[in-house]
Amino acid sequence: MILYHGSTMDIEQIDLTKSKPNKDFGRAFYLSVNKEQAMEMAQFKAEFEDKIPVVNAYEFDEALLQQLRYKHFDDYTEEWAHFVYNHRTEPNGRTLHDYDVVFGPIANDRIGAQITRYKQGYITFDEFLHRIQYIKGITFQYAFCTQKGIDKLIKL
Repeated sequence: MILYHGSTMDIEQIDLTKSKPNKDFGRAFYLSVNKEQAMEMAQFKAEFEDKIPVVNAYEFDEALLQQLRYKHFDDYTEEWAHFVYNHRTEPNGRTLHDYDVVFGPIANDRIGAQITRYKQGYITFDEFLHRIQYIKGITFQYAFCTQKGIDKLIKL
């Protein structure tokens, strides 16, 4: 399968230390099968950084998932919401799992406000789960969380 990553640069060598902490599945290299979604992310980053959007493409053989520690979320579930919440609120930005690759839905970009509402008791966890679902409908992402996982990606 072909996976896409939206950026403002051509990424030949993936360096996890350059990945931001406190993302949905922890510090990782995030990709999508949806090229359009990757382009939207690239355009968002480009506008923010005043640069040119770039979509990087990588080939990944799904059969290799059997050789990796792999976590799969099929939908917006309570388990998924706890996983995202814990990573988004981890005070030291640590990744809280040892999976090489995590697959699952993208959380709403406005998750920070919902985390605050939930922490302060203004909304229940069920309401938190509902509010962090991606506005444009369910869209999935792959997070390559370790070098072992990243080594399975082939730059196109």
